[in-house]
Amino acid sequence: AGSTETLTGKVSDAMCGAKHKEGIAPADCVRACVKNGAKYALVVGDKVYTLDTSDQATLGELNKLAWEEAKVTGTANGDTISVKSVTAAK
Repeated sequence: AGSTETLTGKVSDAMCGAKHKEGIAPADCVRACVKNGAKYALVVGDKVYTLDTSDQATLGELNKLAWEEAKVTGTANGDTISVKSVTAAK
Protein backbone atom coordinates (compact mmCIF):
# COMPACT_ATOMS: atom_id res chain seq x y z
CA ALA A 1 0.00 0.00 0.00
CA GLY A 2 1.14 3.54 -0.72
CA SER A 3 1.45 6.40 1.70
CA THR A 4 -1.26 8.94 2.39
CA GLU A 5 -1.22 11.89 0.03
CA THR A 6 -3.42 14.80 -0.94
CA LEU A 7 -4.27 15.47 -4.58
CA THR A 8 -6.17 18.40 -6.00
CA GLY A 9 -8.23 17.91 -9.12
CA LYS A 10 -11.66 17.92 -10.67
CA VAL A 11 -14.28 15.50 -9.36
CA SER A 12 -15.52 13.31 -12.21
CA ASP A 13 -16.54 9.69 -12.67
CA ALA A 14 -14.50 6.68 -13.73
CA MET A 15 -16.71 6.00 -16.77
CA CYS A 16 -16.27 9.41 -18.43
CA GLY A 17 -13.03 10.62 -16.90
CA ALA A 18 -12.14 14.06 -18.27
CA LYS A 19 -14.59 13.96 -21.22
CA HIS A 20 -18.35 14.04 -20.78
CA LYS A 21 -21.26 13.55 -23.14
CA GLU A 22 -22.23 16.49 -25.30
CA GLY A 23 -25.48 18.25 -24.49
CA ILE A 24 -25.46 17.58 -20.75
CA ALA A 25 -23.78 19.61 -18.04
CA PRO A 26 -20.61 17.80 -16.90
CA ALA A 27 -21.73 17.84 -13.24
CA ASP A 28 -25.05 16.24 -14.22
CA CYS A 29 -23.18 13.67 -16.29
CA VAL A 30 -20.96 12.78 -13.31
CA ARG A 31 -24.00 12.31 -11.07
CA ALA A 32 -25.84 10.25 -13.71
CA CYS A 33 -22.86 7.94 -14.28
CA VAL A 34 -22.37 7.44 -10.54
CA LYS A 35 -26.07 6.68 -10.15
CA ASN A 36 -25.60 4.05 -12.88
CA GLY A 37 -22.80 2.37 -10.96
CA ALA A 38 -19.62 4.24 -11.94
CA LYS A 39 -17.21 5.22 -9.20
CA TYR A 40 -16.22 8.82 -8.63
CA ALA A 41 -12.87 9.83 -10.07
CA LEU A 42 -10.42 12.68 -9.69
CA VAL A 43 -8.98 14.28 -12.83
CA VAL A 44 -5.48 15.61 -12.10
CA GLY A 45 -3.95 17.07 -15.25
CA ASP A 46 -4.29 14.29 -17.83
CA LYS A 47 -4.48 11.52 -15.22
CA VAL A 48 -7.73 10.06 -13.94
CA TYR A 49 -7.77 8.41 -10.51
CA THR A 50 -10.66 6.20 -9.43
CA LEU A 51 -11.90 7.17 -5.98
CA ASP A 52 -12.68 4.24 -3.73
CA THR A 53 -14.97 4.93 -0.79
CA SER A 54 -18.20 3.60 0.65
CA ASP A 55 -18.47 6.31 3.30
CA GLN A 56 -21.83 8.05 2.85
CA ALA A 57 -20.61 11.47 4.04
CA THR A 58 -17.66 11.31 1.62
CA LEU A 59 -19.92 10.21 -1.25
CA GLY A 60 -22.26 13.09 -0.41
CA GLU A 61 -19.38 15.55 -0.53
CA LEU A 62 -18.19 14.14 -3.88
CA ASN A 63 -21.74 14.45 -5.22
CA LYS A 64 -21.85 18.09 -4.11
CA LEU A 65 -18.45 18.76 -5.72
CA ALA A 66 -19.20 17.04 -9.05
CA TRP A 67 -17.02 18.65 -11.77
CA GLU A 68 -15.53 21.12 -9.28
CA GLU A 69 -12.02 21.37 -7.88
CA ALA A 70 -11.53 19.25 -4.79
CA LYS A 71 -8.73 18.17 -2.48
CA VAL A 72 -8.77 14.42 -1.93
CA THR A 73 -6.66 12.85 0.80
CA GLY A 74 -6.13 9.13 0.71
CA THR A 75 -3.86 6.24 -0.15
CA ALA A 76 -2.98 5.89 -3.81
CA ASN A 77 -2.56 2.41 -5.24
CA GLY A 78 -1.85 2.66 -8.95
CA ASP A 79 -4.76 4.60 -10.46
CA THR A 80 -7.05 4.10 -7.47
CA ILE A 81 -7.21 6.25 -4.35
CA SER A 82 -8.71 4.88 -1.13
CA VAL A 83 -10.32 8.09 0.05
CA LYS A 84 -9.88 9.31 3.62
CA SER A 85 -11.30 12.80 3.14
CA VAL A 86 -12.62 15.21 0.50
CA THR A 87 -12.83 18.99 0.74
CA ALA A 88 -13.57 21.77 -1.73
CA ALA A 89 -10.33 23.19 -3.10
CA LYS A 90 -11.41 26.82 -2.70
